[in-house]
Amino acid sequence: MSLLGIAVESQQFSVVMRLSGEADLSTLGQLRDALNDQISGGARQLTIDLSGLRFADSSSIRALTDAHLALRAQGGTLELAAPQPNVARILVLLGIDQVLTVRPQQDSGTAGAQLQEG
Repeated sequence: MSLLGIAVESQQFSVVMRLSGEADLSTLGQLRDALNDQISGGARQLTIDLSGLRFADSSSIRALTDAHLALRAQGGTLELAAPQPNVARILVLLGIDQVLTVRPQQDSGTAGAQLQEG
């Protein structure tokens, strides 16, 4: 059984790929295949939902940046959404947040409390 879960949801103009579990060298082929399937299938806007991903190593991050480059070459975009703190830290340390759009997790309870404090 794989450590990496991948769920794909096609919407009208975009595709959302939800990753869960752990992405590392042992799941790299699975991740690359899933990304390549979406790109070769004509996806132009690909959102990678990282909210369920507990861990990602540098090889997995590289697969995401490679997908970004492939989509950009075809006039498309790739966006990373809602990384858990451990994954978000890796993205920052590797400078990926400077290359790709990374939308942080939204915690509505905390956001509301912060708004009331001001």
